[in-house]
Amino acid sequence: MTTSKPQRPMVGIFWMLVTGFAFIMVTALVKTMGPRLPSGEAAFLRYAFGLVFLIPSINAIRSANLSRRQWALFSVRGFFHAGGVILWFFAMVRIPIAEVTAMNYLAPIYVTVGAAIFLGERLAARRIVAVLLGLVGAAIILRPGFREVSSGHLAMLLAAVVFAGSYLVAKVMADEVKPSVVVAMLSIFVTLGLAPFAAADWITPNATELAFLAGVAVFATAGHYTMTLAFAAAPVTVTQPVTFLQLIWATSLGVIWFGEAIDIWVIIGGFVILGSVTFITWREAMLKRRVTPDAPATKG
Repeated sequence: MTTSKPQRPMVGIFWMLVTGFAFIMVTALVKTMGPRLPSGEAAFLRYAFGLVFLIPSINAIRSANLSRRQWALFSVRGFFHAGGVILWFFAMVRIPIAEVTAMNYLAPIYVTVGAAIFLGERLAARRIVAVLLGLVGAAIILRPGFREVSSGHLAMLLAAVVFAGSYLVAKVMADEVKPSVVVAMLSIFVTLGLAPFAAADWITPNATELAFLAGVAVFATAGHYTMTLAFAAAPVTVTQPVTFLQLIWATSLGVIWFGEAIDIWVIIGGFVILGSVTFITWREAMLKRRVTPDAPATKG
């Protein structure tokens, strides 16, 4: 007889709150640092700093005995994620923090569509409606024809698509190797993928910029770790709604720290997208299927 793992919803909610704080700090540090460094270089330095956190995973990587196919898939995922990170860094310093946060939630919507196209997952009518609602939320935020859609907005739209490609590969690899290996290989290949972009337009960073990017690496790593603790403590149907608070925190941070005006349409659109993602997550949990990545792990 097997014993199911005890669920601790309050612990899961606590760790998801900590996760949200960590990811908001990532966003705040990048935006405060400003656009002096090219996006590719800033992203490369962030991941290079993050490599120090991979030391505990070295033995796990060695013992994984990865096949040539698995190495190829990890490299493909690293390519996708590197592109997404560059786009995210580009957008972060050009559009309000609330808009970046809200549009970042589009990635799970695209994962749902991609899983149906490339992985053969069934896309039921209710999930199609949820996907469409997510796209409606994006339209509410952007309001094309009623406001300027800047390069930063376009970068975030594309970043969500590219991150979705990364998550789809992660879904495949999660069934084959340990999670610690999946995370470690992502960091390695993203760093390698970003290196040419950094070298092509290198600007020597100053001490302040290096400190900011080191802080980004710390908070991003902490966020991924606490998110794992949240998932281990409680079902995603409990932890997922907590991610709504990140949009509120991002909006508050934008007003208080960066002097950004509150755009009610961004809030409404963000909640529409998050509602869609929550429904998709709940449906997949009910069907006892592998849950679509639900956190804005991007960035990191």
